Amino acid sequence: MEKISFKNQLENLVRNPENHHYLLAVSGGADSMVLASLFQGLGLVYQIAHVNYKLRGEDSERDQKTVQDFCEKNHIQFHLYEVSEKDKKPENSIQLWARDLRYRFFREIQDQEELEFLVTAHHLNDQLETFIINLSKASGIDGLSGIPADSNHTLRPLLNFSKKEIYEYAEENGIDFREDLSNKKSDYLRNKIRNEIVPRLLETNDHFLENFKRSSDYLNQTKNFVQKQIEAIENSISTFNLKEKIISKEKLNSESDFVKFEILKKYGFKKEEEIKKIFSAQSGSTFFSNDYVLIINRNELILSGKSDQKENKEEIILMENPGISESRSDINIESKIENIEGINNSFEWDFDAEKLQFPLCLRKQQDGDEFYPVGFSGKKKVSKFFRDEKLSILARQKIWILCDGNNSVLGIIPLRQDRRYAMDGETKSILKIFNEKKK
Repeated sequence: MEKISFKNQLENLVRNPENHHYLLAVSGGADSMVLASLFQGLGLVYQIAHVNYKLRGEDSERDQKTVQDFCEKNHIQFHLYEVSEKDKKPENSIQLWARDLRYRFFREIQDQEELEFLVTAHHLNDQLETFIINLSKASGIDGLSGIPADSNHTLRPLLNFSKKEIYEYAEENGIDFREDLSNKKSDYLRNKIRNEIVPRLLETNDHFLENFKRSSDYLNQTKNFVQKQIEAIENSISTFNLKEKIISKEKLNSESDFVKFEILKKYGFKKEEEIKKIFSAQSGSTFFSNDYVLIINRNELILSGKSDQKENKEEIILMENPGISESRSDINIESKIENIEGINNSFEWDFDAEKLQFPLCLRKQQDGDEFYPVGFSGKKKVSKFFRDEKLSILARQKIWILCDGNNSVLGIIPLRQDRRYAMDGETKSILKIFNEKKK
């Protein structure tokens, strides 16, 4: 391992490394201290963050001091997080808890200091351990591809270097580091793989790690190729509007289970049983992931972000106060609503202004909505009106309800006006609401 080879790896991840600012995650171990030394030797602009988990007594304090001494010696800004009782250390899953805690701390420092990249010291042996862990979980090509060298503004420029090379570099260059003796215990899965399985694999072949690296490169190339093919398939069976993505349910169902999974997992639907339910569900069924809503609409899968769903609940105020002094006033809502595919969006409704309670607003359908549609006798639930009109779920989501200050339905835009508030022979003051340009 040489400084120039490390620089080449870094340049493969980010163009002109000297033009960027970095936050290095440094534990005090050989790999992260070598990382810090390499950044220092290249004259890059960086800061260092360290987490003291308080798990190993005096050893934890010595780890912190090793990192802190390096920073003081080289005039590097040092950021420390010391775990305390408020962090509520769990009895189980300590590794996951520690990972979440440190990455949350790192991102906060990045934001505060405006540091573009987080840099970690993951190396080739870490990559092999991750491969074995993911192999045991049947995690697919993504898992077998291992730790990405560049993801979410996190760089891992040591991934192509073995643990042995890193230790040799530290010794040759007199780099101080701390050995975490807890890593020698096989009480966690990763430690068990590191201490018991990997050494035996390395014994089978003098070039095992080198061959593994090549295999890992091939897997990543395969993953990139597959992702491009999946994207092409998805685009060929999808259409878009302003806020939704519409995927042909029939065409996607004709693809392999692998393709279905790869497409739907991007939207947070990753469980095999849930994906089966999506293709067997009746029209109108709704599925939720952390960030997306999926609605079955006949032979379509309609995907929208949850933030867009929240927008659907907003109200649009059309007129706060009557302010109607003349015999006629007009409101053109053309700029306030989007067109609905398959529906004639033009309409023109005349209201008796004296019958209206203000303010007037537009909102989406609510449970229990009912109105007295023009051309019908009696009243009708809005939900039944939608069914009778054979409106798709997508169209229903886009339709606005015109309401008055009492939340009474004045009309379903652009389909039907409520007759109770319509202009009649005794109307003295007319309010026209329409969706077309004045002629």
